[in-house]
Amino acid sequence: MAFAQHAQNDSDGPYTFSSRPRPAENHSKYREPPSPQSHQNSNVIYTNIMYDRRVVRGNTYAQQVTTVQADVAEIQRQQESRKRTVTRKRASELLRVRTPEALHGRKHIDVQTELYLEELSDVLETNNTECQTDAFLDRPSTPLFIPTKSGKDVGTQIEEGELFDFDREVQPLLEVLVGKTMEQALLEVMEEEELACLRAQQRAFQELRKAELAEVQRLEEQERRRNEEKEGRFAQQREALQKEKEVVEKLAACAYTQQYVADLLPAVFSSLRSQGYLYDPLEKDIETNFVPWLMGDVNFNLEKRHVARQLLDMIIYDATQNQLRRIS
Repeated sequence: MAFAQHAQNDSDGPYTFSSRPRPAENHSKYREPPSPQSHQNSNVIYTNIMYDRRVVRGNTYAQQVTTVQADVAEIQRQQESRKRTVTRKRASELLRVRTPEALHGRKHIDVQTELYLEELSDVLETNNTECQTDAFLDRPSTPLFIPTKSGKDVGTQIEEGELFDFDREVQPLLEVLVGKTMEQALLEVMEEEELACLRAQQRAFQELRKAELAEVQRLEEQERRRNEEKEGRFAQQREALQKEKEVVEKLAACAYTQQYVADLLPAVFSSLRSQGYLYDPLEKDIETNFVPWLMGDVNFNLEKRHVARQLLDMIIYDATQNQLRRIS
């Protein structure tokens, strides 16, 4: 790269490097933990953006539009949930059986109760080592883990009556247990009595409801029969009125027809007779059969006489022409 830079500078070309070439840095395989000095020197606050409400996660095709009121309601719900959690934790801490207070001049300390004791420290000393094993070697069985013992064993002497006085301390515990048991028993008995009362009221209500339903059904059936009878009477009355109306219309039609036909028959007969629908059979036979036959026969005879006259005229004409030719 340096050679290319000098070559470009010698030829006075337009290309130049923006920074000097330098070898690549060697990065470690794992990320180094940040030092306290770097945090003190830098003012940048690093946070996880996946917990930021402004970052959209999931499907963006049907995003729900949240308003200011919805955000305020969500914040209020979170605050109420946080308050309920804190209240529940406090109540559980109050109800939990605590260790009696230490005697005068003594104090409580945390003691390890595990099978293997180890020294407690805030900073663990760790070393990173690497090794290369042969390929395709069988993995040996995992040995039983026995942690290395660290620290010093210490002990304390507790005299009789210093830690717990059973006769004196068991009385409030028994009072609480017996009181809670009696209270729970009374609540269960009251609940059973209340359930029995509710069942009795429910049975009474069901019986009353069944009686009311039976009465309602009886009244509905009675009303239905009355309506059917009323509709049947109305139908009979309408049918009788319809028949009476039809009889009156038929009588009026008969009277009007007789009156109309009395003057209509002579006019109809005369009209039919004038138009030829009413005729004498003999006259009709003469007009349709005899007269056409007679006219045809007359025409035929006249045509024969006309042809005979034409033939006679032609014979006379030929004879006169022959006679004139002889004379000349």
